[in-house]
This record gives sequence, C-alpha cells and structure tokens, in this order.
Amino acid sequence: MRVVVHGGAGGVPDEPARRQETLDEAADRGADAETPLDAVVAALAPLESSPRFNAGVGGAVQSDGVVRTDAGVMTSDRAVGAACSMPGVEHAASVARVVRSETPHVFVSGAHAVDLADEFGVKTGVDLLTDETRERYEAEDPPRGGPREHLDWLASRFGSGDDHAGQGSGSDADGDGKRDAPDHDTVGAVASDGETFAAATSTGGRSFALAGRVGDVPQVGSGFFCTEAGGASATGAGEDIARVTLSRRAVDFLDEGLGAQAAADRAIEEFDEITGSGAGVIVVDDDGVGGAFNTDGMQTSVARE
Repeated sequence: MRVVVHGGAGGVPDEPARRQETLDEAADRGADAETPLDAVVAALAPLESSPRFNAGVGGAVQSDGVVRTDAGVMTSDRAVGAACSMPGVEHAASVARVVRSETPHVFVSGAHAVDLADEFGVKTGVDLLTDETRERYEAEDPPRGGPREHLDWLASRFGSGDDHAGQGSGSDADGDGKRDAPDHDTVGAVASDGETFAAATSTGGRSFALAGRVGDVPQVGSGFFCTEAGGASATGAGEDIARVTLSRRAVDFLDEGLGAQAAADRAIEEFDEITGSGAGVIVVDDDGVGGAFNTDGMQTSVARE
C-alpha cells in the first residue's frame, strides 16, 4: 500500500512540525489498511479529529456560527460517495464511504446525510467548535437576521485573506510568485495497492461562508477524482477549484501519459492561468506520487507498507 496525504494549501501554518507529525501518523495509518478505500478513510480520520486542520473538529465556522463538514471518496472503478453540510459530524469521509458503499447514490446532503451517518454507526452530535474558532466567530459581531444580512456581513470577510478565505484574489503575497491564499487546511488522501486506487478529501469549508455553502470538496472531479490511471485530491480556493474541476484535470493528464508529478505540476499551472487563485493537488499513479501547489505551502506525507 502506498498512501500520500495533504493538510491543505495556503499560508505557512503555525507549528508546522507538529502538523507534520500528525500528517505522518495519518499516512502510516493509511498504509496499514487492507484496501486503498480503507487506506484513504483511515488516513483522514486522525486529521478530521485534529484541530490543527480544517476538517471535523476545528472546522471553519459558517455565517450562522455552525461548522458543517463535507467529504467525497472515489475508487478506480469510478464508484463515488459524497456527503455535505453535516453539522456535528467529525468523520465526514466515513459518511462519504457509506454513501458509496451502502446507497445507490453518489451524494447525500444536510440533515439526511447526518441521519445516514447515525444509521451506519458514524458518530453524530459532536461539538466541532474549538475555543479558538468560537471566540473568533463571536469577535466578528456575527449576523442575527436572514440571508441578506448574512451576505452583507460576509462580504468583507469571506475571501478577505484571513484563515480559509482567498477566492479569486490572484494576488502575489510578496512578489515571489506564490499566490496570496490563506490557510486552506482541507485534508485529502490518495492510495494505491499497485492494482487499484482511491482518493478522498474532507473539509470544514471556509470561514465566514454563507450558512449552507458547499465548496469543491464533495464535488466529484473537483475536490477528488479517481480512475484506473490514478487518483487526485485537491485543496485551496474551493469556488475556483470547482470551476475548473482541478482533480479531474490532474487525472486527465495521467490519462494523457504524464507521470504523477508532471500531472500535478501541469494541473496547478493550468489552474493558475485560468483563475489566478491558490490551490494544491496530490496525485498517485502506477509509478509513484506527485504534488504541486502555487501557495506559500502545502504539507504532505507519504507512507508505504
């Protein structure tokens, strides 16, 4: 089993060494799994439980003060499962797996996804807010009215350059060619056992987004994609990732004959040319792993059993 995980593309995180330790542990856990699907879900679980990443516990807070989680998973036979807008669900990737394996559907949302999680033994009702995220939200004088008031409130916050914002900014942080995207701590994993592949991505979204907003992560081809050629998981400015279906583009380049690293490089180059936003992607094919980003950083880890 070969597994690569990412912890989000964006700015340089606080305490990167401790985050790297968690990523390394996650990759090792995935490498111990029996199948690529087992591997990606197992690898994401500790990242969803860590407040150092924007997935599960410590996820981004939406305009109504609620953390809603999203995830998607796909295997090389093109079987897909995704779930989104789930308050109180720490392990969103596990719910995506339930959708893939236990339903005839590819996507389940909101309260119904939470009910599905509960029915299949994925814990619900978890307090995903940390003291830090709760205090940060309350310090922003949050809106109390309807969607129009929420939109007015988030206009100066969503995409403003703090925490998980950055849609379409296209600006250089300091003239070094790196996109000024803040910390997109979405987590993802891609795995292969030498015969088949699986890819998965999990997130808490973006801070100060409109309540109910869903980004790229659970959208097949955008936050994740997988075929017999390999798999990819993306992270970054979600609206723009969805517009160009970044993960699918990376796998398309595998189909065209590029290796994993070359496919990742070309996908990010194309993304940058089209959107001017910040993102990263990890890729696995038959021969190896690759990763690329146009932000200040993207921590990854690779493990092999």
